[in-house]
Amino acid sequence: MADAKILATIERSDTEQLQISVSEYKGRSYLNMRIFYTTDEGATWLPTKKGVTFSPDQLDLLTEAIEEAKQEFMAAEAEG
Repeated sequence: MADAKILATIERSDTEQLQISVSEYKGRSYLNMRIFYTTDEGATWLPTKKGVTFSPDQLDLLTEAIEEAKQEFMAAEAEG
């Protein structure tokens, strides 16, 4: 995948982060969530094989799952 546009970065540790990006591969666009790592204190981030890619037609299902998870978490907090 080339020319990824990073939408968000979630720090997992000092040497690991989750990058959420939109990129194009063979003429098609994808949402990519991938774990990146660094060995030079964050100067360079390299991708790992750990990740998942979504096509645009899967985004509604992903959005619904995230919204459902948020509601589950809010309900659990209200009970706790």
